[in-house]
Amino acid sequence: MPDSFPRQYARTQRFTLGSPRNFSIVDDSNTVLFLRSSGPEDTVNALWAIDATTGVERLIVDPREISAVGLSTLPAAEQARRERTRESAAGITAYSIDRRGRLAAFTLGGELFISEISSGSPTVIENSEGAFDPRLSNDGQLVSFVINDSVYLAPTDGSAAAQLIVAGDEEMVSWGSAEFVAAEEMRRNRGHWWDSTGMKLAVTRVDVSNVTTWHISAPNEPATIPKEIKYPAAGSPNADVQLHVIDTDDYSRTEVMWNRSTHPYLVDVSWEANQPLTLVVQTRDQQSLQVLEADEDTGRTEKAIEINDPYWVEIIPGTPQRWRDGWLTIQEHEQNRSLLFNGRPLSPPDQWVRSVIAADETRILYTASVDPTVVDLWSHNGESTKCLTNASGVTQVQSSSSVTVLEQSSIERPVEATVSKGQTVSTVKDFSATPLVTPQVRFHLTGNLDAHSAVLFPTTATEEPLPIVLDPYGGPHAQRVMKSRNAFLASQWLADQGFCVLVTDGPGTPGRGNGWERMVRGDLAEPVLQTQVDALSDIGKTYGDRIDLSRVGIRGWSFGGYLAALAVLRRPDVFHAAVVGAPVTDWHLYDTHYTERYLGHPEQEPANYERTSLLTIRPEVQRPLMLIHGLADDNVVAAHTLQLSSALLEAGHPHEVLPLSNTTHMTPQEEVAENLLLLQVDFLKRHL
Repeated sequence: MPDSFPRQYARTQRFTLGSPRNFSIVDDSNTVLFLRSSGPEDTVNALWAIDATTGVERLIVDPREISAVGLSTLPAAEQARRERTRESAAGITAYSIDRRGRLAAFTLGGELFISEISSGSPTVIENSEGAFDPRLSNDGQLVSFVINDSVYLAPTDGSAAAQLIVAGDEEMVSWGSAEFVAAEEMRRNRGHWWDSTGMKLAVTRVDVSNVTTWHISAPNEPATIPKEIKYPAAGSPNADVQLHVIDTDDYSRTEVMWNRSTHPYLVDVSWEANQPLTLVVQTRDQQSLQVLEADEDTGRTEKAIEINDPYWVEIIPGTPQRWRDGWLTIQEHEQNRSLLFNGRPLSPPDQWVRSVIAADETRILYTASVDPTVVDLWSHNGESTKCLTNASGVTQVQSSSSVTVLEQSSIERPVEATVSKGQTVSTVKDFSATPLVTPQVRFHLTGNLDAHSAVLFPTTATEEPLPIVLDPYGGPHAQRVMKSRNAFLASQWLADQGFCVLVTDGPGTPGRGNGWERMVRGDLAEPVLQTQVDALSDIGKTYGDRIDLSRVGIRGWSFGGYLAALAVLRRPDVFHAAVVGAPVTDWHLYDTHYTERYLGHPEQEPANYERTSLLTIRPEVQRPLMLIHGLADDNVVAAHTLQLSSALLEAGHPHEVLPLSNTTHMTPQEEVAENLLLLQVDFLKRHL
């Protein structure tokens, strides 16, 4: 029997298996490294290289050929890293290279391997069982890594066993790893950084003793002891994060000093050649971000720049960054997010700048949107700006002084990765599956706010008016309405089951300017929900009798799950059924960095939490809800759904609850992912 789309979607991990990813450009070289599995259902990533001048690919390391280790045994820290980065593949999922591109370091089965990139011959590092997050020194002579809560050091030639350089010998203290909010919310997934000489290492010290202890249980396995996690919920203490410089000769260490009482968040660390150790730190209310330059010998710091904002300072990839005689930043300027140099705008006023890719003396490469549904690569030479891509889809970029890697997609074509040097452009082979559906997307501007919306109808024409299903994420930090084919595969399949599907990006989503994003400050509910209601109304007028507004459903996951529940509870006059996946139901139970950015501290702004809670809504009209939650979720814990279910039960509100055993915030299990799609459709068909 041929595969159905849900089965294909699950088996291919949303069509990611077989696609090249995790590109790294070797400095001053023609070599680009990347990860890729062998086919559309192969979960095991291998390490590959492509020559930018010839386009020739070669396999460096195939994990299956390393018979000494299994592919499934993972240290707890590695499991946590994969959850934070939403990584569900196996094999090599992350790696480090030295500056010359001579060596690559990676872990398999909890052991550390060093491989020569030229020959591909891997060497296991002695005494590295349980290794996590290896980082090669720039010269490739040493590798640092973490085991449990301690940092180790080893020569890369395998001539000696790994040595402990700093031990996590205090209860609740760890060294060399990112704390929860750094990994989940700040994009910082590491906790140790080499200097350019290989003589010193900057290492985080994380003390979670004051962080609230929560328990994640496995009710399906009653003999299993609940897992303890340190979760910094809104209003509660965060981890205490320090930074120390360790001398690799004698393991002496110097604490880097800054005012952690005013700027407790360590956002990022960099240590570039011929530059001081640099820290980016942030206040708890996120209204101030400072760049500090540290003296590695004394630990003293001096402020290089400070960015302030009455709402919040966004953490943006690639900035702040030194350039020429000053600093590049991406900040609000005339109601848009602009690229600034020492406070002076460099980007055109109609651009919403997303990230800085690279900067040298001659030019700056950055990504930006004029149309929020499109992301392009731009170049600025100090005087003029030029678009380097085709303004038709979504572009992701990596670049060095001579080599550029582009990952581009559009509605018409899937993601294609190319490597270019000069006039030579090579396409990286892609072994991913061809989806069984082809999205047919209509883009619209809806409501008084001109929200970007996408509409999908069944591939096969129908005569009867269709029920409509909203399929949003809808909240901060994530866009759904973008001109990228893979973004609409599941929505098109849903439409083919007999629905009109509407996807709308509401206030808080990126790409529209700071004013648009900041509409949610103090209220994550009403502005977001009203935008969905307005979009539905406009689409109803646009398509008339092709859709039936008396049969409106909504589904979503995470913030989208919160929005789906909010819709049927607060606006049952508009919405008639909801599939609610892994929702936040009470923002007191979500993490500090995300929640307080939008709602403030709960002790100082309690009304914001009250107006956005799902637990206090008592609708006069009761609509069907299906609540879905992974019981092993350590991001949005299952307590959210369980508390909402209890509140609904007290109100006499009928609903369904689907608990997912051994499932986290992701749903990587093939059978679970497949059946979730089928069960959602069944529920929506029963109630619309």
